[in-house]
Amino acid sequence: MLQTINPATNELVGEYREHTFEEVELFIQEANIAQEQWKTTEFDHRASLLKELANQLEENKDALAELMADEMGKPLKQGVGEVEKCAWLCRYYADNAEDFLSNELVDTDAQKSYVAFEPLGVVLSIMPWNFPFWQVLRFGAPALMAGNGVILKHSENTTGCALAIEKMIQNAGYPKELFRTIVVDKENMKPIVQHDGIAAITLTGSTRAGKTVAAQAGEVLKKTVLELGGSDPYIILEDADLEHAANVCATSRLINSGQSCVAAKRFIVVDGVYDEFLKLFKEELKARKVGDPTKESTDIGPMAREDLRDELHRQVTESIEAGASAELGCTLPEGEGSFYPVSLLTNVNPGMPAYHEELFGPVAAVIKVADEEEAIRVANDTNYGLGAAVFSNNVDRAEVIAAKKLKAGCCFVNSLVKSDPRLPFGGIKDSGYGRELSLFGIREFVNVKTVWVE
Repeated sequence: MLQTINPATNELVGEYREHTFEEVELFIQEANIAQEQWKTTEFDHRASLLKELANQLEENKDALAELMADEMGKPLKQGVGEVEKCAWLCRYYADNAEDFLSNELVDTDAQKSYVAFEPLGVVLSIMPWNFPFWQVLRFGAPALMAGNGVILKHSENTTGCALAIEKMIQNAGYPKELFRTIVVDKENMKPIVQHDGIAAITLTGSTRAGKTVAAQAGEVLKKTVLELGGSDPYIILEDADLEHAANVCATSRLINSGQSCVAAKRFIVVDGVYDEFLKLFKEELKARKVGDPTKESTDIGPMAREDLRDELHRQVTESIEAGASAELGCTLPEGEGSFYPVSLLTNVNPGMPAYHEELFGPVAAVIKVADEEEAIRVANDTNYGLGAAVFSNNVDRAEVIAAKKLKAGCCFVNSLVKSDPRLPFGGIKDSGYGRELSLFGIREFVNVKTVWVE
């Protein structure tokens, strides 16, 4: 049995029987049959169902936010925001998918030549717990609009969210077999990844998980899209608006209780404004309230699981032992739940976990540098490459740094890094490959076909 545990109270939320391989195989076979019919439907029909799904998301947003709070500790107001963003995403693809996948004429020696975009088939989606609705639908909505089927394997601790997504998709009018949730332990996924009925795989999760699934898929030459971890650097230059920067940096570091691959992780501050920024940043961090995720006043809930909290504390403790300074928090609280205090580390240097590893929780690592050149070097001194941001009142200067000098898939100026349906999202290096969202995301799981007519 797979269990979901409330991370705020340690109480059992639900128990779920794991599907057998034979059951999963039947789901895959049925999904392929449904997809063969689905790919022949008109875009207008697909769009109408996706808009109905958006309506259902909005109608049920409070209940869905409560489910997220129970299963993985997300504060209610953030859960409502996540569901609303999913509805926006659905309407975006309902309105734009047909244009994104229209044939593109190319002038050649042929009488007619063009590029067509055809669905691949049934795509396996392996998703994490931290944004249990958004992560699924930012892939699922464009995949369905492109004519694909979906098999969803969600994180074990958000199984209730996975089943809720499946139910809403069916209630919106999609064929029952086209989108199926499988309840399977992550250790049992290899034969599913390599099943002949799976055309491709998308995974959002840790770098370790991404490497494992990519290797399994590579053995049978299946396409993968991987959105993995990040250690996003935020550069604070000497001409930055420090109050604005401190507020944005605190928000980015603590969103989803610090459990976001694209959250700010390392704060790289030039010497001339270091002391003032640190003072303002510390004040912003202290102002955010940790507590019961079901209360509207809560900014930061518990971490999603106790083992995740223990791993974060190991990283903090080892960094302090190596010379980092604990400016705020950094101690395990007493009482029930997987809570971790808002924490701030300074004197962070190479060789420390806080410098090299992803801190997946409410811990900020501040690094002092001499100037812009060193700030860029430190920002790029990581195996990750998901997001990055730079703060400066000289917008032209900051834009050059973001566009030309930072090695990441998503680079922002004077703003926190975030995903937007209208823009591609993804990383480089150990943060993965491929893109989600926008035109680029919907074209990941299609056959880009050349057609030549004499």
